[in-house]
Amino acid sequence: QVQLVESGGGLVQAGGSLRLSCKASGSIFNINAMGWYRQAPGKRREMVATIGSGGTINYLSSVKCRFTVSRDSAKNTLWLQMDSLKPEDTAVYYCNAAVGTGLLGSVDAWGQGTLVTVSS
Repeated sequence: QVQLVESGGGLVQAGGSLRLSCKASGSIFNINAMGWYRQAPGKRREMVATIGSGGTINYLSSVKCRFTVSRDSAKNTLWLQMDSLKPEDTAVYYCNAAVGTGLLGSVDAWGQGTLVTVSS
């Protein structure tokens, strides 16, 4: 089992910055990729940024050049630095971990989410 706990959300004005953190615990040795997802009211959850165990990073096109994802494997922590925030970024942000099953498959672990609200 893997448990994820996010923190760092809050209310900021457009153009401001925020940094989210995600602490993983449990069977962390089985974690492969990790990432951030978000869900705005009335919309489906979407991928924001992911980072693989080898360091490969992918971003949602609308957040490229504004958001930076990083991973501290030693501390089992995932970060998301968000700069130049826009009202469209308002959503609940969730931490995700792809956990290997040992059968060349994986299962997703999710955090409880942290709310980010960007005012105009």
